[in-house]
Amino acid sequence: MSSTPLPAAVRDRVRFDADGLVPAITQDAATGEVLMMAWMNDAALATTLATRRGTYWSRSRGELWRKGASSGHTQQVVSVALDCDGDTVLLRVEQTGPACHTGTTSCFTDRAVDLDALEAAEAADTVETAEAARPGEEDRTDGDS
Repeated sequence: MSSTPLPAAVRDRVRFDADGLVPAITQDAATGEVLMMAWMNDAALATTLATRRGTYWSRSRGELWRKGASSGHTQQVVSVALDCDGDTVLLRVEQTGPACHTGTTSCFTDRAVDLDALEAAEAADTVETAEAARPGEEDRTDGDS
């Protein structure tokens, strides 16, 4: 891939972590839906800015990867923003095909945590723990000892 340097105006604002990476949130430019989260190093960010194609750093493979290079599910970058601390990148893209490697529109499709069910389960656990902490009838003293 390209060895385009990261522009100084961006390099001076972005804060890479100790491993030289920054999280990148990718959002559908038309709908606002969050499509995926991936990692970028300086080369991935520079390549994305230069080509306007979503390019990321694969931590498992240790190499750059352009979204859609093998699947055809490409990302045309519409805008790039850094958050207030400069430690997260937001890409707004025109996504072609599914964004997730599982074939879903988004990496978050059908993966919501049901907060109501979670709250009910935690309440049941609390009651169960409280009941287990109470001494049994055989452990109680009634003052007749």
